[in-house]
Amino acid sequence: MAPRILYVVTEDWYFLSHRLPMARAAKEAGYEVHVATRLKDDSAAIEREGFVPHALSWSRGSLSPAGSLSAIIALRRLLRALRPAILHNIALKPVLLGTVASLGLPALAVVNSVTGLGSLFIGEAGVSESARKMVRLALSRLVRRKRSRTIVQNPDDRAFVIGLGAAPETVVLIPGSGVDTKHLTPLPEPPPPVTAAYVGRMLADKGVLTLIEAFALLEKRGTALQLLLAGDCDRENPGSLAPEQLREFASLYGVQWVGHVTDIREVWARAHFAVLASRREGLPKSLLEAAACGRAMVATDAPGCREIAIEGETALTVPVDNTEALADAMAKLAGDPGLRRRFAANARRLADNKFSAEAIGRQTVALYDELIAR
Repeated sequence: MAPRILYVVTEDWYFLSHRLPMARAAKEAGYEVHVATRLKDDSAAIEREGFVPHALSWSRGSLSPAGSLSAIIALRRLLRALRPAILHNIALKPVLLGTVASLGLPALAVVNSVTGLGSLFIGEAGVSESARKMVRLALSRLVRRKRSRTIVQNPDDRAFVIGLGAAPETVVLIPGSGVDTKHLTPLPEPPPPVTAAYVGRMLADKGVLTLIEAFALLEKRGTALQLLLAGDCDRENPGSLAPEQLREFASLYGVQWVGHVTDIREVWARAHFAVLASRREGLPKSLLEAAACGRAMVATDAPGCREIAIEGETALTVPVDNTEALADAMAKLAGDPGLRRRFAANARRLADNKFSAEAIGRQTVALYDELIAR
């Protein structure tokens, strides 16, 4: 029988959007892939990939005691029924609950992907400091589980996990889940006016308000630049902007908010460069896709962002929450097509060499194989 791997993810759309290359690589390497998640509209899409979906009843935005206990019991039952060789928990909630559910199953190898510290630690979640301390304490115990590895996406998160007490040799840096550089290819710049684009959820921690403020400042200066926002609001995230806010910004400042875009190439065909004002990332998929499509970047010098937005090579970088610096960088890149071309070529080269789905898939499968061999 092929060894089974069970991915535990909060949402079906997130699995397909962010983790599909990793799961495809596992399937191509001979693993039988199962996915436990909250199933909404994408169960059939998961099945079409040759994976087996399993429904979990939980809320991504909640870590209530009753809901957490129910999820742990459901995961425990699933683990006993499937008897996978590897359990791969992705993001904070699955890491916490999935690892607890795996306790007492010594034959099971556990991989925990820390995909960024998220709003729980960086401000907009409305979570008390005592709750943060409890999560840190729980993580510090769980990352020490025998036959486990923790995957992080940037050096800052690696230092954080080791600081929790994980042995350094058990913390593996694999930068993301991979970007499809065969599907996403360099695009020619569109005609003027110059357009900057942000792709992602409309969250305060993603710097959306700072970005809009910077754009409003450029409007006052008379800078010829358009701003395109692509992505949905997130009702389960307390840091999400409301649709009414975005419609008001669009009316006041001429911001183009297009909501969810199925084919991301449509965004980069319209935009001259990417912008991300995030406070912290694991590894921003939006910038990886922009790089694959041959786009220069303006981004914050924040954990995760700086792995792909490299000052003077692929991007102009600015301090977090600095509206004026962000406006200045956007104006500079908008007015210098030669700089955009140089950054774009470097960004595409970096995406090919370091972040392609094939490269990341090889690294991830090698980790699975190592754990099974042990």
